[in-house]
Parts: sequence; C-alpha cells; structure tokens
Amino acid sequence: MVRMNVLADALKSISNAEKRGKRQVLLRPSSKVIIRFLKVMMKHGYIGEFEIVDDHRSGKIVVNLTGRLNKCGVISPRYDVGISDIETWTNNLLPSRQFGYVVMTTSQGIMDHEEAKRKHLGGKILGFFF
Repeated sequence: MVRMNVLADALKSISNAEKRGKRQVLLRPSSKVIIRFLKVMMKHGYIGEFEIVDDHRSGKIVVNLTGRLNKCGVISPRYDVGISDIETWTNNLLPSRQFGYVVMTTSQGIMDHEEAKRKHLGGKILGFFF
C-alpha cells in the first residue's frame, strides 16, 4: 500500500501511542516536514526530545512522549490561510484560547499560528495539536 500522507501517518502514530500511555514511539518514514512539525511541538513542551535514526533509506524518528498531548492531527487539503483568517481557524480547531496550536507553513518556514501572527505572515495550514 502506498503512503499518501506521511505527516498524517506520523501524527496518528503519536496520538495513538499517547492514548495507550507509551513512553516512546517510532515514526517511519521521516521527512523534513515531520521534523519541523515535531520541533514546534517540542518547543511548546507537548513532546520530549526526538532522535532521527538514519538507516540509509527513508529514515526513522524515535519520539519521547511526555503524556501532555491530548490530540494532534493534520488538515488536508492544506488550505490557504490569510492573516485575517488565522483567528477563525483557531476557533474551529482548538478547544480553547488558552492552549493548543495550529501549525502553518509560511514563506519563513513552519511555525505555530501565534508566531505567524507576530511576524504578520499568512500561509498554508498543516495541522494542529493540543
């Protein structure tokens, strides 16, 4: 079976492992987008450290889980989000204004919605976590 969306597979694996109460999860295959998404999650403390294992193929990532993540998912298709539309997307996807992040890909890289608002950037929406 062909993998259609590598990011969706990775986030679903993390979500399932978190629900089962696991301490670590192995993600394969690896990609630049997954690594940047994980960096955003790690920056906000939703996951622990992660290690990239180079197996001379597509690569693997071992992620340490903290037990803080409730849900993470991908938004497909990757909708265009203007600066004015960020607020409506966060209202639709996140349970509250206090926590949770929408991850976007902008012209200055992959970042969460708050950083995109600060830098006054729009972009395409990748996914969310809370």
